Amino acid sequence: MSIEMIASEIDKTKVPQHIAIIMDGNGRWAQSQGKDRTFGHQSGVESVREAIKGCMEIGVKYLTLYAFSTENWNRPKEEVDFLMNLLVEAIAGETPELLKNDIRLETIGAIDELPESSFQHLMQAKKDTAHCQSLTLVLALNYGSKKELTQAMKSIAESIKSGAIKADEIDEKCIAKHLYTRDFPDPEIMIRTSNEMRISNFLTWQLAYAELFFLPIFWPEFKRDHLWECVRDFQQRERRFGKTSAQVN
Repeated sequence: MSIEMIASEIDKTKVPQHIAIIMDGNGRWAQSQGKDRTFGHQSGVESVREAIKGCMEIGVKYLTLYAFSTENWNRPKEEVDFLMNLLVEAIAGETPELLKNDIRLETIGAIDELPESSFQHLMQAKKDTAHCQSLTLVLALNYGSKKELTQAMKSIAESIKSGAIKADEIDEKCIAKHLYTRDFPDPEIMIRTSNEMRISNFLTWQLAYAELFFLPIFWPEFKRDHLWECVRDFQQRERRFGKTSAQVN
């Protein structure tokens, strides 16, 4: 099916607000091409552009990309160093395009633990794009859901200790306010490439009712039509949130 036909089948009045993506398979794709793993990470930048364009063209308001997890520090040092340098280069290179397309850059994760150069470039790009409104691009960097939830519990405990809140006031809204994602709606769609069928410590709380899509392609192969196919499928699914089909209909 052509990309134009896929796009024509999407109901623009029922587009999800927020799509989250685990960009998986850069290294394996590169190795399958007889290249070094770093070649895959470089090639994956174009797929990021495709995902952004795909969201912009159908009206998605938030796109979260799992760029670097808390566990990724365990990779070989040379690969981690390359990823950090690539991050700086990508942010510096893409900021003019973000501004041109009215895209706001945000982050979730412990970005203060990133190398100083990466941190400063991120903060500058966030500042430069803070006024943009068409799409919010959220980079999950040095992010891990277990770490996020642990920090949230510590923060709530401190609030109880200080008397700011009482234990019986803790509910789902209270917990959500202490997460990195407090300013964003929960994703309705989660996409993972490379056909790995797990969420890998990504937005555990926020994905509770997301529709999950596991694609049998590596991230550098990802194009707009893959995103649109997921959105089209999403619109055909019955989202009951614990209700019966009769109640939903």
